[in-house]
Formats: sequence, structure tokens, C-alpha cells
Amino acid sequence: MLALTQLTLSHFRSHKVARIETDARPVAIWGPNGAGKTNILEAVSLFSPGRGLRRSSAEEMARRPESVGWKLAAVIASLGRMHEVETWSDGGAARQVKIDGKPAGQVALGRIARVLWLIPAMDRLWIEGADGRRRFLDRMVMSFEPAHADATLAYEKAMRERNRLLKDQVRDAHWYAALERQMAESGHMIDRARREALEELAGAQEGAETAFPAATLELVQSEGEMPDTETDLREALAESRFRDMAAGRSLVGPHRTDLYGVYAAKGVPAKDCSTGEQKALLVSLILANARALAARIGAPPLLLLDEVSAHLDAGRRAALYDEICALGAQAWMTGTGPELFGELGARAQYLEVTETGGESRVERKDAA
Repeated sequence: MLALTQLTLSHFRSHKVARIETDARPVAIWGPNGAGKTNILEAVSLFSPGRGLRRSSAEEMARRPESVGWKLAAVIASLGRMHEVETWSDGGAARQVKIDGKPAGQVALGRIARVLWLIPAMDRLWIEGADGRRRFLDRMVMSFEPAHADATLAYEKAMRERNRLLKDQVRDAHWYAALERQMAESGHMIDRARREALEELAGAQEGAETAFPAATLELVQSEGEMPDTETDLREALAESRFRDMAAGRSLVGPHRTDLYGVYAAKGVPAKDCSTGEQKALLVSLILANARALAARIGAPPLLLLDEVSAHLDAGRRAALYDEICALGAQAWMTGTGPELFGELGARAQYLEVTETGGESRVERKDAA
């Protein structure tokens, strides 16, 4: 089992103080727009590596106007063990983490809690830029391999330094060698982890009985091919220096990869599907990711589904709830009213969020 059983928010976004106790069932959260529902999901997302579902800075998460910093605390049941986890930021400083009373890096969070999310900003995933699709893909990869975060950070750091040399028109090969070695090592790890994750997702979709359409996924390069080996990538970077110098940036590597999706049953590219079909494909991928993780680690991940009913008709909404419950996943879901969760009945627990004078309040409710 993987579930968050206690959550405390202090000076986080619109929540001055909120204490929430839950069991392993799905958590349905309702309230008017702007009440602070998504802020709760964002808080849960911060018990995984990274900047959370909004990708905000630590300073942006602080409650206004105090801006004195914020703190989140949780008790997480993870594969037969209970962990006390804290994360906080003091006055805009970098986010810090403690696990069971000891300081820890963010990557350590990924070994305790695997967290997946789907938010309204992702509804345009298939029709916007490749950056968003890479982030979506890398979040899925990190759910399988938390160390993927370290590889992406190492690659991005080395690439930034190489790009600085390119912009400064530095031509001495010795300045590039170490950076390209680092980019090749971490870049190859990134590409391999992405491909392995797509294989697991494909396996989780194949043969699954679901109301949501399967997506065929593949990695494509914006230009040329991604080199197959670490050595090939290092050589490609060296050969591309003068071309990259003219462009002022690195044109070879996994940062040029895009995620291409197709509605499998129709053979239609995801970008050409209807809004409802695009949403259904995203839900399908999140569920496939959850099934694959459950098979790998023995428990489904935490699911964060913000305004999950948007673009889903009543039939698919009910099917989604059935699949979440069949998985045994603790899904934190938001909506504007209790009627959106009626199909869940006693299978879920319910929270109502209201807002008065800029402060959010959370109250436990009976079944919707």
C-alpha cells in the first residue's frame, strides 16, 4: 500500500493552517473555484522530487501577505512502513526535506512516494510545444526510476555551461571535452530510461480492459537521430560544435527529443484528436503508468487529478473511478461540487474546501 494518511499545511498558498487525516481510499475534494483545492494537491505533489505540479518557486508557494515561509508535513504509508516526511522553505530559500527526522535530498522522496498527476494545464499537451511533452515523459520516467532526476539535472547543468562557451565563440576543444563527456554520459542514461519507460507503459496498456483509449507512443528527434550509445553521443556533440556555435546552443541530445502519440484504435495522431479524446488519452496514460508501477513495486502510486471531470462525460467519469478503485490507488481528486463524485459513494472520503477573507478552510464530509 502507498497512501498519505496525515497532511499538515502551514502558511502554504491560501492555507494558513490545515490538518487533514485520510485512509487509503480515494480523496474527493470539492469547493468553489479559488477556494484552495488545487493548493492541497500541489502540497501532496511536493512529497515527490521536483517543483511540484505547478512548477513554482519556493517563494511563490508562501502564503501572502506574510511571506514568512511555509511548511508541509505528512505521514506516508509506503510498502509496509510508515514515514514522517517534512518539506519547507524559509523566506524564499531553497526547499528542504527531512525524512524520519533526518535531512534528505529530494531524490530520496521518490523512493518513498511515487506521485503522478494530471492537471488542466496538461490538457493541451499534444498541441503545444515539445518542452511540456518532455516534462510529462520525464515525470513518468522518474516514477519508475527516481534517479532519473539526477541524470536530467547533470545533463542540463553541463549543457548550460557548453551553451555559454558556444555563445562566447570559444573554439578551444579542451574547454568542451569534459562537458561533452558529462552530457554524453547523462544524456545516454536519460534516453535509455525514457525508452524503457515507454516499453513498460506499452505493456501496461496492452490487454488492459479500460474505457479509455490506448496511446501508441514513440520518441522522435526534432532533427536527425538520437545517437544510440554514449560514445556516439559524445562524438556527435564534438562534430556539431561549429554548427552549434552558429546557433548559439546545443542541437544534439535528449533535450531535442519529442514524445509523439497516436490514438491506437483510430491510427490518428494525438494532436489531431478532439479535445475529449486528447483528455481521454492522457487519463489512459496516467492509469497505464499506475498499473505498471503497481506491477513493478507492489503498490500503485499516489494519483493527483485536478478538475478530473473536465472533458469527461458521465460514463467515462464513472469508469475512471472504477479503475482507480480497482487499482487500489489513493487518488486525490478535485471538482467544483459533490455531484461530480456521486459514482464513488462510500468507496471514497470527502473534503469540502471553502475560502473566507483569503484563508482556505478544509472540512471532512460524509459520502457525496
